[in-house]
Amino acid sequence: MVAKASAPALRAALGQRSPVLIGLPGVGKSSVGKRLAARLALPFVDADAEIEKAAGMTIAEIFRLHGEPAFRDGEARVIARLLREGPHVIATGGGAFMRPETRAAVAAEGIGIWLDASTDVLLSRIVKRSHRPLFRGVDARTKLDELRRARDPHFAEAPIRVTSSAGPHERVVSAILTALTASAEPAAAARLERPA
Repeated sequence: MVAKASAPALRAALGQRSPVLIGLPGVGKSSVGKRLAARLALPFVDADAEIEKAAGMTIAEIFRLHGEPAFRDGEARVIARLLREGPHVIATGGGAFMRPETRAAVAAEGIGIWLDASTDVLLSRIVKRSHRPLFRGVDARTKLDELRRARDPHFAEAPIRVTSSAGPHERVVSAILTALTASAEPAAAARLERPA
């Protein structure tokens, strides 16, 4: 069992790297991200909100007027900028990690955290919200299965994977903090062993 690090010690171990939450729609990246940011005393940034701000329109409008490829181009640029401006906790859109350049940027300048959940948990959350363009006019379970097949192999490249359940988000945040502490310890030890 890894001892819990204090928030200042964990922030110091992370340096300028931003924790980046990835995962399927409905997994709780924004909700968990806000709580994680509060626990680490770091700013929280929702990449989707930043994309809307940069474009001057909602994600649904971007999809409708310009299509998904244009949205994904803007998304990649915004995430690269957020990583450069860190550290902060970043919640990404569900498809952001599909782009090789985004995966490379997160690996180089952040630390990817895959929030995973069962399809049933995701469905229970998705049906409560109507703002997701990928789920308009389609069977949600079929779409989720399709997304899981396409995206899970890429999400698996993240160094940290935490399961989100129907329980409280604080449980997920605690699991992330434990995993971050474990991943930060080898890096901190390497810095201590390095000659001055």
